[in-house]
Amino acid sequence: MTDASRIPPPPPAVSVVMSCYNASRFLAEAIESILRQTFTDFEFIIIDDGSTDDTLDIIRTYAQTDPRIVVIEKANTGLADSLNVGIGAARGEWIARQDADDVSFPDRLFHQIEFLRALSLIHI
Repeated sequence: MTDASRIPPPPPAVSVVMSCYNASRFLAEAIESILRQTFTDFEFIIIDDGSTDDTLDIIRTYAQTDPRIVVIEKANTGLADSLNVGIGAARGEWIARQDADDVSFPDRLFHQIEFLRALSLIHI
């Protein structure tokens, strides 16, 4: 018999990638807007890019309550590098971007995935 705890979960449809640097002012609202999505088959990869404020503490607090959150802590190397790190960790079929000061409508991912899936039905 296989130990079920050793079987990795199936990959999510979407990996939401967000890099943060000293983003504590707007971060909670940005995180909550993703966690409240009507489309729920996602992982939320949040990269702390060497923040010196309480950004990492905020991220960790949310990660303790939602298993979809993946926390990556790294030295400050800038947005592009941080996003590449997040994309490298992504398991989803699609990548969605969120900035640390963005607020997404609750049906954002639903409509984006619906659109992408509709496009996959088109053959050129």
